Amino acid sequence: KQWYQRRVAITAGTKEGNGMIKVNGVPIDLLEPSALRYKVLEPVLLLGKKRFEGVDIRIRVRGGGATARVYAIRQSISKSLVAYYQKFVDETSKKEIKDILLNYDKSMLVADPRRCEPKKFGGPGARAKYQKSYR
Repeated sequence: KQWYQRRVAITAGTKEGNGMIKVNGVPIDLLEPSALRYKVLEPVLLLGKKRFEGVDIRIRVRGGGATARVYAIRQSISKSLVAYYQKFVDETSKKEIKDILLNYDKSMLVADPRRCEPKKFGGPGARAKYQKSYR
């Protein structure tokens, strides 16, 4: 099985601003597919808009499917806010944010290391072997 993280390339830039979060130049409120929009907004809903007020986050996403992109965006928003608070605010508020996110869902900050195993010779897939007959 192939995992959603495999083909998504994402970069996030965080700077001081007025609480704007954009993905590929589009505001996060207009993100498609609309069914998965709440999944992207989870970090904002969990931590509250107050923590995002002084921060602008710009995200660039390439590759992957719709779900993979949504999960990658969600993770990059969380990680970039934690990094911003560590560098520009203070350690206690950073730890508070990190604890809230980790208690809700570990995948908000920690990437899933699973990848698709490469195919080997002697079979149709990574582990399965061709059937063998003796006569």
